[in-house]
Amino acid sequence: MKKRIKLPFAKGVEVEFCDRERGLQQVEELAKRGTRFPIVVFGPEGCGKTAWLKQAVEVLKDLNFNVIYFNPMRREFLAEVEIKSIEERVIELLSRADSAHALAGFLGYVVDFAKEAIKLGRRKLAIMVDDAFQYVGDREAALFVKGLLEVIEHPPGRYENIVAIATTSEGASRREIGRHLWAKTMPMWNMSKRGFEELYERIPGPKPRLEDAWAITGGNPRILSQLYEVEWDVDTVVAWLVRAKELTKDFVKKWRAYLEKVVKDPQSLWEEDFPSKFSEELIAKNLIVYNMYERDPRFWIDEPPPERDEELGIGRDVAWQSPLHREAVEKAMERY
Repeated sequence: MKKRIKLPFAKGVEVEFCDRERGLQQVEELAKRGTRFPIVVFGPEGCGKTAWLKQAVEVLKDLNFNVIYFNPMRREFLAEVEIKSIEERVIELLSRADSAHALAGFLGYVVDFAKEAIKLGRRKLAIMVDDAFQYVGDREAALFVKGLLEVIEHPPGRYENIVAIATTSEGASRREIGRHLWAKTMPMWNMSKRGFEELYERIPGPKPRLEDAWAITGGNPRILSQLYEVEWDVDTVVAWLVRAKELTKDFVKKWRAYLEKVVKDPQSLWEEDFPSKFSEELIAKNLIVYNMYERDPRFWIDEPPPERDEELGIGRDVAWQSPLHREAVEKAMERY
């Protein structure tokens, strides 16, 4: 690995990209053969998809790929294609968007710019879209992925290789995209314990024991960052999750009997006869990852999680996105 990017971890704290060695090796392999279908990477909120995608951009640039990168949340729309007209239009689009939602409305331009870059002779092109689907409907997300597939299958000119990757959180967009068979969906999990320890060691100042930090976060770097910012006050982060996920009195009263079982064992959601609307609501709130892939590394970006880990809330087919997501549900149940 030549260049490790630096990423904001918390206010005033940057950390160098770490871990995900296998995930980056997969990017190098994709660069050699290209992506036959766009790859849609899904996984828990804050598991590190953005960090991996941004580091992947550097890997691909080192391999002489021109790169189009789009992240509406961070207001980043980059077109490193050495085509002045495209770069000027990207700047103009950024100036017109007054919010992440408005910027996501320009998703279609990613496909247009990719086509134009190929037409003008760019032979190795990477198209990287990060977490844009939360701002558009499921149908729009699926149609965008279809647009990427059209670029790969019916390009306006000859090319050597295209790498097309989009990331999304667990939710309805993953199911809608997968239903059409326009993309290859691959999960990414929270950091491995080895990688998490590497990140943990780079955080300055006092901190809880590594084992305690691991048990609280389950290897989720965003949760770790949130805990750092509130001086490791777990109750504060749990309270924030309760509000952010809208774990209201009505939600708890409606599903209490089922929640009690899933809090004890997420796998029960898969094996017992629960109402489909219950699982759909847990998915929509990004509390769980449902219908997890078998743990064959070929199906995962980077390293898969264990088949079962009761402490972290992981079952074979269903898992809490992090231990604190489960704890937030427990807190709401205590309150109501």
